[in-house]
Amino acid sequence: MPVQAAQWTEFLSCPICYNEFDENVHKPISLGCSHTVCKTCLNKLHRKACPFDQTAINTDIDVLPVNFALLQLVGAQVPDHQSIKLSNLGENKHYEVAKKCVEDLALYLKPLSGSKGVASLNQSALSRPMQRKLVTLVNCQLVEEEGRVRAMRAARSLGERTVTELILQHQNPQQLSANLWAAVRARGCQFLGPAMQEEALKLVLLALEDGSALSRKVLVLFVVQRLEPRFPQASKTSIGHVVQLLYRASCFKVTKRDEDSSLMQLKEEFRSYEALRREHDAQIVHIAMEAGLRISPEQWSSLLYGDLAHKSHMQSIIDKLQSPESFAKSVQELTIVLQRTGDPANLNRLRPHLELLANIDPNPDAVSPTWEQLENAMVAVKTVVHGLVDFIQNYSRKGHETPQPQPNSKYKTSMCRDLRQQGGCPRGTNCTFAHSQEELEKYRLRNKKINATEVLKQQGKLFQVQTEFQMQKTVFPS
Repeated sequence: MPVQAAQWTEFLSCPICYNEFDENVHKPISLGCSHTVCKTCLNKLHRKACPFDQTAINTDIDVLPVNFALLQLVGAQVPDHQSIKLSNLGENKHYEVAKKCVEDLALYLKPLSGSKGVASLNQSALSRPMQRKLVTLVNCQLVEEEGRVRAMRAARSLGERTVTELILQHQNPQQLSANLWAAVRARGCQFLGPAMQEEALKLVLLALEDGSALSRKVLVLFVVQRLEPRFPQASKTSIGHVVQLLYRASCFKVTKRDEDSSLMQLKEEFRSYEALRREHDAQIVHIAMEAGLRISPEQWSSLLYGDLAHKSHMQSIIDKLQSPESFAKSVQELTIVLQRTGDPANLNRLRPHLELLANIDPNPDAVSPTWEQLENAMVAVKTVVHGLVDFIQNYSRKGHETPQPQPNSKYKTSMCRDLRQQGGCPRGTNCTFAHSQEELEKYRLRNKKINATEVLKQQGKLFQVQTEFQMQKTVFPS
């Protein structure tokens, strides 16, 4: 029976015996499938196969090299060299260069200050997605053919994320949201804010979840009438733009009628809020990509939900919309960005390395790379990641600040309809609506205080201007 794999942050300890790796008893041995186990546990296996995914181990366990990249991270004494017997001297040279590149990259996973065997990566210069992809590369076994194929894919993934990070570093966060909503409006669509958009989508679902077919006009009127008591700003135009967003996402089955309005019926696969919302979010992400905007999962969560609890949800949508051609397009976008900014960090020097990584076949069934191709890919990914870290540390004003959720004046100022009608809410603590009278009063009071503070600030500014004006009149009488 397969063993449960460990969390990705627990890469410094054996996932079977849970002992931290060391240079004596618990030496880390990476397998072709990219799982890493200590040598003691490997020798106890009943079958010569990975205990996690049952992939056969083709190389003798005593021949598989120790993962020096992981050893150096636990502060163990790393030997200067370990003898590996490959087909010829040329292959050995390529292997040593590739291995050294991976070991150098692994150092970006420091500093480590977590509990035993678990990496605490909060102080790393790299973002969380970059760290995760780097851990994948560090666990690849370059001696095994499958391990080399996986290493090539990991290098490509790391390179693609590096381009995205560099584009994000060059974007103005304040201008970003303005550009996004401008792109959404340019396509005849609209986002009304996290709370109002959620309610509008639920009302669309309420009208059509039973398979009803309505004209666009009737659907829009239904939503507006239900929304107006809580959102007086709701209009037929704005709700029509929300419906258009769902139409662009192909959520409707449209039946045309002679000399009459077409009927819109919600497709069966979108007759739940989760499915409809995911398609809605994916359409907005797609519009952003069309407009050449690169937005991080944290920013997406803040923009669409008003919190940071939906990062994983947004990351999965971004990953699904990626295609093999996305990497090359991103490299072109980065080139344009660098031309516009003057490229003070000389990031354009990374372009040949990024293009090399973009040309790697991401298919799991890709042909095994030659040793020379492996070396070139590892040198390329080391160069581009080093370029990113250098830019963040020496040229970026942003660093890795945690994005703050957008203030939402409607947050928890009305009761949750799901809780009221069905007795429970699927969003739990992540719900943007109140779940009790106490919670309702608490946030209404907080919003009143915030609004009062803003008024006082404005009055203070006005008083300051008036005082300065009076002083000027005193000094310079007319």
